Amino acid sequence: MRHFLTFLFTLCSLGWIEAREPIVIKLWPDGAPNDNGMRAQARDGALYVAEPTLTVFPAERGNGLAIVACPGGGYWGLAMEHEGTAMADWMNRQGITYAVLRYRMPNGHHEVPLSDAQEALRVMRRHADEWNVRKLGIMGSSAGGHLASTAATRFADAATRPDFQILFYPVITMDPAFTHMGSHDNLLGKNPSGTLEEKYSNERQVRPDTPPAFILHCTDDDVVPVANAVAYYSALARNGVSASLHIYPTGGHGWGYNDSYAFKRQWTGELEKWLQTLL
Repeated sequence: MRHFLTFLFTLCSLGWIEAREPIVIKLWPDGAPNDNGMRAQARDGALYVAEPTLTVFPAERGNGLAIVACPGGGYWGLAMEHEGTAMADWMNRQGITYAVLRYRMPNGHHEVPLSDAQEALRVMRRHADEWNVRKLGIMGSSAGGHLASTAATRFADAATRPDFQILFYPVITMDPAFTHMGSHDNLLGKNPSGTLEEKYSNERQVRPDTPPAFILHCTDDDVVPVANAVAYYSALARNGVSASLHIYPTGGHGWGYNDSYAFKRQWTGELEKWLQTLL
């Protein structure tokens, strides 16, 4: 028995039994307030999403932090694993309750992804006592980073304002000069008005009450130019918003939680330290 208890204690200390079973929540059980016109969940390798869900991984011993993650995919599909669920155990070991959002694609309806992200934040706050949520952040990768930064700059009220934001190689702008044109076209269409491009260029939407940010990018990203991260960081700094920007020399785009990424130890360590400052 003594050896078994020692073994069990070791597992706990390493975080191997930290996470509870995930909870899958339908985001709009009574029907969404808007429609993207899609009726299928997946087609031709892309996740189109007719039924958005939030998969929650509650921490066994929560430290008060929770995060809603928005995977990337160019507003065409979703990289649910390496930019979403793969981070759950790591987050739980830090005491963070972690949720992955399967949001709907715009399909000509630019307001749809943001409405899903905002409802995910509301859902988490409705369960705040159950999951010990005192500070709730939003995280996103690539186009998911655009969605996360949109939620961070265009919140409607206290319930939809994230307390912090974490952005992996994010699409920030809709300015054709340095946006990711795939995300631009899938979100806004091929010929949007300048007003609509301005509305979704999040470096232009930053205000002093925008939540603190942790931003990661690579110099050699040839999909989403690093200028996106720099422009957003600069806007945050101009508005007096606390921000931490980490630009690595190599890595390209879309590395997420992959072990093969050369700077994984660096970015995970830096993010862990930054999250501790929020407690």
